[in-house]
Amino acid sequence: MTTQFRSLLRLLAFLVLTRACAGDWPQFLGPTRNGVYAGNDLAGSWPKEGPRVVWRKKTGQGFSGPAVAGGSLILCHRTGDKDVVECCEAATGKQLWSFDYPTNYRDDFGFDEGPRATPTIVDGKVLTFSAEGLLHCLDFRTGKKIWSVNTKADFGAAKGFFGMACSPLVEGGAVLLNIGGGKGGGIVAFDLTTGKVRWKASNDEASYSSPVAATVNGVRYAFFFTRAGLTALDPADGRIRSEFPWRARMNASVNAATPLVVDDLVFLSTSYQTGAVLLRVKDTSVEKIWSADDVLSNHYATSVHGDGFLFGFDGRQEYGENLRCVEFKTGKIRWSEDRFGAGTVTLAGNRLLILTETGELLLAPASPDGFKPAARAQLLPNGVRAYPALADGHLYARSKDTLVCVDLRPSK
Repeated sequence: MTTQFRSLLRLLAFLVLTRACAGDWPQFLGPTRNGVYAGNDLAGSWPKEGPRVVWRKKTGQGFSGPAVAGGSLILCHRTGDKDVVECCEAATGKQLWSFDYPTNYRDDFGFDEGPRATPTIVDGKVLTFSAEGLLHCLDFRTGKKIWSVNTKADFGAAKGFFGMACSPLVEGGAVLLNIGGGKGGGIVAFDLTTGKVRWKASNDEASYSSPVAATVNGVRYAFFFTRAGLTALDPADGRIRSEFPWRARMNASVNAATPLVVDDLVFLSTSYQTGAVLLRVKDTSVEKIWSADDVLSNHYATSVHGDGFLFGFDGRQEYGENLRCVEFKTGKIRWSEDRFGAGTVTLAGNRLLILTETGELLLAPASPDGFKPAARAQLLPNGVRAYPALADGHLYARSKDTLVCVDLRPSK
């Protein structure tokens, strides 16, 4: 067997791992981009001292969550005047490679000045999007730059309140982003291989929500929750199929939660006296099923859906959010843990994994009959905003300056 043939086999095996490993969490909100973990390897509880910490390491700034594929973890963070894309062994935290570039981002409100968007790992590539609108495509094995685009310069995209935050969505060989550029550059698709523009659509400003793709009634859609509302389009050519206005009347507001698609229904949620709405997707329009501002108004975190129920956070982060269970098709509140505080929620089988902004991890049944945590542990210091990754029974979570890996599988 020649050396070249062996290298080819290793490359093919690597590509298979980065595309098909069942335990991967290769993008924002996981492999199906809805906050659902498909594995069944988590313990039903853990000791009082908490789950086993596999490793812990210091990081730079950022709200960008980790992504995991093929045994490697990608994290975007800021150190000094550079944004750093770092690849580590998922099992040990040991650095494999790093790539960096200068950044001059300054937050107008004094918040964290690191990257906001979670990286995407696909087809042996890593896609990252910075707070200044720099889109990079890197080689997953080596960290070598394949191409980059300055979306702020090329499309006249605005900084917004808190920088740019869309986590890249790859669909049909294209990288889809809500950029908020002018002259029809609100939503842009870039060729995954070359970085060239495939199509542009919409004049909407950018939100802090990331898009999702889904098949509805046999038709493929990409759903974007822009600053103005829902845009449903054809991901192949950018043709807009339908739009639904859904935003606050006040200018000082954001749309941040990702659209949640279940069958032919799309759930949108925001805060600022606007609230939640459930829509039914038709060919060239959407039909409102229910809407309310006092049910499940997501400020930042995206809700999850399981067995006909929504689990998520209601209310403004700074006022103390409520953790709630809501009937998906009716909007009826089944239970509410008022003043619970902010956090993120992940669905793993019939259980919820809740990571609070104060760094506490809770495990609870995903039940409409009440909130009854089976386990809880303090994982990180206060200031957790990034979404965690859950891969092969391990949770990877970060705070302002720390990344931790904990083993959530049953102890041997």
